[in-house]
Amino acid sequence: MNASVSRVGAIIALLAFVAGMVFATFSELRIFLPALLKGGVVTLQVSVLAVIVFYASSVLAGIGRSSQVWPVRIFSGIYVELFRGTSLLVQLFWLFYVLPEFGIVLSPMAAGVMAIGLNYGAYGAEVVRGALRAVPRGQVEAGIALNLTKWKRLTRIIFPQAMIIMLPGMGNLTIELVKATSLVSAVTLVDITYASVLQNNLHYRTVEIFTITMLLYYIISQLIRFAFAALEARAARYRGREA
Repeated sequence: MNASVSRVGAIIALLAFVAGMVFATFSELRIFLPALLKGGVVTLQVSVLAVIVFYASSVLAGIGRSSQVWPVRIFSGIYVELFRGTSLLVQLFWLFYVLPEFGIVLSPMAAGVMAIGLNYGAYGAEVVRGALRAVPRGQVEAGIALNLTKWKRLTRIIFPQAMIIMLPGMGNLTIELVKATSLVSAVTLVDITYASVLQNNLHYRTVEIFTITMLLYYIISQLIRFAFAALEARAARYRGREA
């Protein structure tokens, strides 16, 4: 039933996008659609780079939070609490406007990628930490019995199983990250959202412009959702074979 609903939703989204493109061809949308698509390219660039930072910081901080080495655990905890406890927009401003006061100048793209990636990495770290703790204790004890080092137990036994557990949470955060890229307009990047505002100020076609903008975000989010659903299905088949 859920699979059928997902397929219907995907078909509706695809038809809506195609209808929007056709309407753009035969109406005034062709005047501003190129600008929106150009903004979409910027959104995709920020999203891809921020996702890399997000995944890397999530894994490192999540493992660090579970570490028995107290300096690593404390440093990871400070990072997580700092970025979870403050506004993403303020973090963006801080990286772009405050760091130059200390001689560190970041481009708008770098500031946007780092702020979004590190912010969501703090949330992802808790997903990773929870997944690591969810791995049955018996698996760890089996690694100890086999005389495996801590690193080998982590990389060969614990983390591969934790990856399957963390898929749903990381998928949701990835979608949220893409939507959060709309904040990069605050540091002069012309993404989809900012391009929409600019085009609306020029052409006053509010309904058409922001409907297309909404559809573009929706399409990107659905592609991510389907990708993670495929990964979860593959992981379920793998676990079934292992069982």
